[in-house]
Amino acid sequence: MLCIGEQRQEWCGGVRRRALVQAGFLGALGLTAPQHAGLCSAVAGRAVILLWLWGGPSHLDLFDPKPDAPSEYRGPYPTLETNVSGMQVTELLPALARRAHQWALVRSLFHQQNDHGIAGTIQMTGRSPQNGRVHPHAGAIVNRLRGNPRLLSGFFVLGDRLQQGHRLIQGEGGGQLGVVYDPLRVTYDPVAGVQLGEVQPPRGVDSARAGRRRSLLDHLAERSPTPTPARDAEALGQMYEKAFSLMTSSEGRRVFELEREPPKVRDAYGRHRFGQSCLLARRLVESGVPFVQVNWSTHVEAEEDAGDGGWDNHYRNFEMLADRQAWPFDQACAALLDDLAQRGLLGTTLVVAVGEFGRTPKINPNAGRDHWPGCYSALLAGGGVRGGQVIGASDARGEAPAAQPHTPEDLCATVLHSAGISRTDVLALGLPVEGEPIHELF
Repeated sequence: MLCIGEQRQEWCGGVRRRALVQAGFLGALGLTAPQHAGLCSAVAGRAVILLWLWGGPSHLDLFDPKPDAPSEYRGPYPTLETNVSGMQVTELLPALARRAHQWALVRSLFHQQNDHGIAGTIQMTGRSPQNGRVHPHAGAIVNRLRGNPRLLSGFFVLGDRLQQGHRLIQGEGGGQLGVVYDPLRVTYDPVAGVQLGEVQPPRGVDSARAGRRRSLLDHLAERSPTPTPARDAEALGQMYEKAFSLMTSSEGRRVFELEREPPKVRDAYGRHRFGQSCLLARRLVESGVPFVQVNWSTHVEAEEDAGDGGWDNHYRNFEMLADRQAWPFDQACAALLDDLAQRGLLGTTLVVAVGEFGRTPKINPNAGRDHWPGCYSALLAGGGVRGGQVIGASDARGEAPAAQPHTPEDLCATVLHSAGISRTDVLALGLPVEGEPIHELF
């Protein structure tokens, strides 16, 4: 057991990265003042923002309306013409409808897992766990291959760990690549603002105290009975060097200070958790971070008082969509696309909005829709994607793909392709590759 101050973590195979982060070793985002000033003009390659709609939004009620289906399938929302001829969404997405030229839809995703946890792992990693081994998240692969050496991490998740009930979900981390490539987490609270969490130095930890902790870390690492693999040791060492020198620097945390944004920009995103998290994602990408995931929520299938607004609408689906879900998503996603475009970043930043599956096309007796992996949709924009198009199609009731079926593995391969990572690059890491990029998007 490793115990540093109030922090206790299991000691196994050397010092665990998360233990060090929580103990205050991995301080603020690794940017010096000159680096921060010049980095926006020196962003290397492409970036990805994954809007993770945890819980599984209804494809029929958002992206794939079926106005001619029987009433027990189609739902109450009329279709809405977008600014691209022939493309329709439901009336719940008016802001995105006015910007359809910026984004594309894939309406023919499918898989066979109706469990949130398993489906989520497959969607985030592009592969189901094999013999207890979890494939790395797409963001971890990007971090490994495209992480900027001037940054503390190339992979951020905005939001807490995903849970199904009280069980943590696999697939949000480095998996087989190791914990070195796990994301750093930051959260936004409408009252408290940005919470740096594991990138926040503990209260009272100044540079002198950090130095003492570093000496202790070096001592413990030398005594570790199981040395850290050379590659991981080198990566950890680089993070320690940056973190120890920068953890007390206010410049390193400028990117997290949303109050630096004009009020009208913050209002455009919406002063809610998802909207401000999307704004923070833009700031991180603008500062050189190549992969940011924005978690819509944390819990699904939890007690009602533990829920936090996920898309798992087994009950009152239409009421929940109208009152709590569709409008904040529509507002924030549209603002993100506008903001990226105005800053010249949309062409190099892929935005993906997707959940782990869709909802049952047939409405259940509780005015809800249940889990449905047989067919669902994803929105993609930027990063080389040609907007104003629909890839694939579902059948007349939205139950199964009718044309150009694609899997989560294909979508994950598409994300990596947009980020400039090839199949050969992934194979060189010793990782299996499943799926093919959806080339029609580009």
